[in-house]
This record gives sequence, C-alpha cells and structure tokens, in this order.
Amino acid sequence: MPMKLLRPNPRVPRADDSVGRGMDAALTIALFFGVGFALDAWLDTTPIFMIVLTMLAAVGFFVSFKYRYDERMTQLEAERAARSRGE
Repeated sequence: MPMKLLRPNPRVPRADDSVGRGMDAALTIALFFGVGFALDAWLDTTPIFMIVLTMLAAVGFFVSFKYRYDERMTQLEAERAARSRGE
C-alpha cells in the first residue's frame, strides 16, 4: 500500500515564526548571561561581564528584529504596489 503524503500542519511553528525568534532571543540572552556569570566568577570581578554581555545580546537582537521588520514591511509594500498596478 503506498504511503500517503501528509499535509503540512498549520499549527506547527515555521522557522520564521515569531515564537521561534522569541525563543532564540531568550535562549541566546540566557547563554550570554551565563557566560558573563562564569567569567565574573572565574575572574572574581563584580558582575560587569554579566551585565555587559547580557546587554550586548539584548541590543543585538533588538537591532536584528528592527532590520528584519523593516525588510518584511518593504517586501509587503512592494507586493501591495504590484497588486494595485495589476501586475
């Protein structure tokens, strides 16, 4: 008996889904926090590395989100303009 091909499940998050991006950001920021914590413990410093690395990761993700958003909006505006011209 031939195997049926399964239809894609719309409830499964896509790779470009906001939930996936949010999890990626949270885990990366937590990783940078942990590395900063380990560096501070190893070097016996105040939590400067923990703060700096956490802020670096957070700012990096916010900038990345902004550029992705701007790129997506430009793409959608171009599609809308093409539809209105009848292309």
